[in-house]
Amino acid sequence: MKAVVVRFMLGAVIVAPAIFGGQTANAQAYPTRPITAVIPFVGGSASDVVSRILFERMSRAMGQPIVVENRAGAGGNIGTQAVTRATPDGYTLIGAGSGPIGANVSLYKNLGYDPVKDLEIISPFAGFTIVIVASNSLPVKSLKELIDYAKSKPGLNYGSVGIGSSQHLAGEYFSQVTGVKLTHVPYRNIAQYGPDLIAGQVPLGFQWFPNVLGPLGAKGAKALAVAGDKRLAAVPDAPTTAEAGLPQYKMSGWFALAAPHGTPKPILERLNRELTAAIKDPAVREGFAKVGAEPMMLSLDQAKKFLIAEIAQYRDIVTKAGIQVIE
Repeated sequence: MKAVVVRFMLGAVIVAPAIFGGQTANAQAYPTRPITAVIPFVGGSASDVVSRILFERMSRAMGQPIVVENRAGAGGNIGTQAVTRATPDGYTLIGAGSGPIGANVSLYKNLGYDPVKDLEIISPFAGFTIVIVASNSLPVKSLKELIDYAKSKPGLNYGSVGIGSSQHLAGEYFSQVTGVKLTHVPYRNIAQYGPDLIAGQVPLGFQWFPNVLGPLGAKGAKALAVAGDKRLAAVPDAPTTAEAGLPQYKMSGWFALAAPHGTPKPILERLNRELTAAIKDPAVREGFAKVGAEPMMLSLDQAKKFLIAEIAQYRDIVTKAGIQVIE
């Protein structure tokens, strides 16, 4: 028996370097074929727009196309869960949102995945400040006028990309801060929200700029305020909520690049380097600025800590806002 054990142990010692050596070799050659990047929301949404800007730059640098696959549904959970179950070889990635891998941890009893355990967070790459928009059909021209009007008309509709999304939480938080009663209208396809906003059917929104670019550009809606520390270059005339008299209301969201758990670290490190280089590119920053996105980049270790902290922060918002947990 001892001889058998010794041979087995020696075999393990010899084979293990071969395994890790193979991983290193694969990582050095990576990528050798197209990469699929899942966006868990519909085409044209904020996540889709900024992800494509980033991926176009990364694919040119890496010498392989990054093919975007939109897999929307269940507040981003469907596409996210699919990636957590994909082969961890670096060829399936996700442009993960603060909803699916942040807020939804506290919103869903049966999420079907654990973002911290089932994903490798490469880095957040874009932050979005919430823009408070109103249809031109609403007789308001400022944030104060909106609050007064909403108090006189309880149940005013506002739209979002889905239950538990950052836009949903932004509306709930606005209700908590101001005391107004609003009605949440979740959309499966955010493209339909634009026409409804212009028509005044769902006359209010707490949105990321790309989601309301059409209505604002068509002059069918107005940006009343941005819920951040500074104005957005994309809507320079919209004051911050602090400037508009509501300093306690600040809301934002983010997107991060992630891979299935178990993806070899050399591949994760390569992706982190490529993402960082892309974010530093003036053309990428210019593209982000046009859609109201703030560039972000962290190391692998920082990214994991960032995710854990964000999950805790969203849990606090969900609890304080009294949002019912979704089955």
